Amino acid sequence: MNGLVPSSSSWSVSEESLRRYVRFASESCIQELLSSSEAGRFGNSSNGWKMVRHDQNGVEISKRNSGSLHAFRSRRILSSVSPEQFITVANAIDAAKQWEDDLVEATHIRDIDENLSVIRLRFGENSKPLFRNREFIVYERRETMQDGTLVVAVASLPKEMAEGLEPTKKKKNNSIRGFLVESGWVLEKLEDTSCMITYVVQLDPAGWLPKCFVNRLNTKLVMIIDNLRKLAQASVPSLPPP
Repeated sequence: MNGLVPSSSSWSVSEESLRRYVRFASESCIQELLSSSEAGRFGNSSNGWKMVRHDQNGVEISKRNSGSLHAFRSRRILSSVSPEQFITVANAIDAAKQWEDDLVEATHIRDIDENLSVIRLRFGENSKPLFRNREFIVYERRETMQDGTLVVAVASLPKEMAEGLEPTKKKKNNSIRGFLVESGWVLEKLEDTSCMITYVVQLDPAGWLPKCFVNRLNTKLVMIIDNLRKLAQASVPSLPPP
């Protein structure tokens, strides 16, 4: 593979290879997120998404299977929260904290572009089995579309590329095992200060996804948006009285 150079004990990845891959992969992820957000709306094809829950609060949960992988989508209208407010918490680090409390490291490894960066997410010994002692090296890209829709795309780098970012750093217990195939947010402005939130996630934890985890995702996706909504509202300073 161009840009990957073997050494006696590790691989290294060139800046140009990293930049080229991340730009291409993140653009593809953004387009897939936009497609997923539009699927099943305005007469569009469902594109494989099947609704599994729709409650009285307007929360819609859908699932799409792709081979052995499962993609999940949560869609919801949030009143009194603008896309500009929610975008402050729609990011890789805040979302990771909602998935698992024992996030022991969340650091920016490097910036690729102004709106594109590479981030390390490392979970500790006290995490739930799905995340315990696992490390995810992900990119995060943020874009504003022509109609004002805000999109945040987050996905893993290939394992060899992730390890090649810091070839001299020793990895314990093969910690880069989980793989975030695709995730992200599509934030669409509605009337007043409300917005439509679409959250998509597809996770491949080294080829294993417990059925109990799949069954609990419906509730988990609702909780994640609820918690991030509260964070977004709390981060906005109160206006002084007239």
